[in-house]
Amino acid sequence: MKRLSNGCFAAILIAAVIIIDQAVKIWVKTHFYYGEEFEITSWFRLLFIENNGMAFGMEFGSKMLLTWFRIIAVIAFCYYLFKIRHRSDISRGYVACVALITAGALGNVLDCIAYGMIFDAPLPPDVAQLFPEAGGYASAFNGRVVDMFYFPLVEWNWPEWVPKIGGDHFIFFQPVFNVADAALSVSVIVLILFYRRFLAPDDAKEADDDQSTPDDDANSTPA
Repeated sequence: MKRLSNGCFAAILIAAVIIIDQAVKIWVKTHFYYGEEFEITSWFRLLFIENNGMAFGMEFGSKMLLTWFRIIAVIAFCYYLFKIRHRSDISRGYVACVALITAGALGNVLDCIAYGMIFDAPLPPDVAQLFPEAGGYASAFNGRVVDMFYFPLVEWNWPEWVPKIGGDHFIFFQPVFNVADAALSVSVIVLILFYRRFLAPDDAKEADDDQSTPDDDANSTPA
């Protein structure tokens, strides 16, 4: 069987992540009211929230600036994947990481661009309607990112004698995230741990290769 090119492999992976991410978001948005929580296990819950920021609800600058930053990043990653689409010397795992980063960024960009126009934002306990007659809750590029996966793995109350946080209730892991966040975050970690060599400039790679290759002339013994 003919091996898929890097370009086809990346395109399939990006499309799969986007479809799953958007399907889950639309389902949650149209079946959960804002803030509703559904317990699957004691440590895994679905919790519908929205945010204006980056992955895991973090905030970074203005809403419009963040959206355009994401768009530019997606374009840059797509261009990079296009450049390496036929390179057989690049690991398939590395291509997968870059594709998942691209998909993660694109998944949340779609929320920002379109969700404000295609959903309304009713007060609980009503759920949002897709393509409401009265229009959406915001203009283009001002939609909010939908999050739903919540993993409160362990929790406890800090002893009163602990400075500053004594008596506080602590939950690990508190961030709520979506499929796009997971794809982006996991792929960045894998990229750093296992594929850092592909991130080095070509000159640095050549220098490393030269240092690792013994010099035949220097090691040769005169006749």
